Amino acid sequence: MKDQNKSKDVNRRKFLKTGSAFAAASMFLPLGTSKIYGAFKTGHLENSIPVATLNNGVKMPMLGFGTNTLRDELGVKSVATAISVGYRLIDTAHIYGNEEAVGEGIKKSGIKREALFITSKLWVDDAGYESTKEAFETSINKLGVDYLDLYLIHRPRGDVKGSWQAMEELYKEGKIKAIGISNFSPKQIDELMTYAKVKPAVNQIENHVFFQQDESHKFLKESNIQMEAWSPFAAGRNGIFTNKTIADIGKKYNKRNAHVCLRWLFQRDVVAIPRSSNKAHMIENLDIFDFELSEADMKAISKLDLNVTQFPEWE
Repeated sequence: MKDQNKSKDVNRRKFLKTGSAFAAASMFLPLGTSKIYGAFKTGHLENSIPVATLNNGVKMPMLGFGTNTLRDELGVKSVATAISVGYRLIDTAHIYGNEEAVGEGIKKSGIKREALFITSKLWVDDAGYESTKEAFETSINKLGVDYLDLYLIHRPRGDVKGSWQAMEELYKEGKIKAIGISNFSPKQIDELMTYAKVKPAVNQIENHVFFQQDESHKFLKESNIQMEAWSPFAAGRNGIFTNKTIADIGKKYNKRNAHVCLRWLFQRDVVAIPRSSNKAHMIENLDIFDFELSEADMKAISKLDLNVTQFPEWE
């Protein structure tokens, strides 16, 4: 896995040209200053990321920052840096083992809590009514916040009904702005809706050019549940950063593979949470709002679909 991640970083560096130079210059900007918040520019992008309006009216950034594997001091630094360059959606989970680091990174960023959209997730071991409430309190205490913008059931296992009931109560108490699910299939969502009093606002699932999840995409749109993509780059698998089809599309817009992959998700109305500890990559991933993929581009990308998970070890 380490070799695979190392290879992924090498491939991405091949695509960093002007972006890396810009990032190097920006390293000297302090965190948490008013000059960064609301005025900092990344390429053509000012610090304003488009938002999705969830089915309860809550606004959620269409592009956020994933934190899985970013722990301890690396996690603190990565989160603080991500916020400094413009990210406002920060995604974590109990099972990531980094909620305290994420919380410290948020604190170090100097950005007001209300300007951020913070997500965490309930792990399988904590499924059930009472244990969900306890797990939620543990998460917000580790994060150092009074509420979450989004809380998800991480996987459809264990006492989902009891967990959902607890989350509905926390939602009605105002401790969670929106509640949702992760890794749920349409069939599992239908089952949830037989007893849910509050419809899930979000379903966070694997989604990228190699696993396009068309059935779930259509179902979630029709159900008015926001689709969110974890690992939008498939963790660098299948040569996603050097794929010729994607690269050829990118050349037309002077963009790199990472841009094309994220823009593809954006044009499908899918929230994405790319993860990186590299500041240049963080900045690069934000630069997707000044071009638009054509219908022909979208069709070419659709042909890359392998229609199978790229993470069989997690099944």
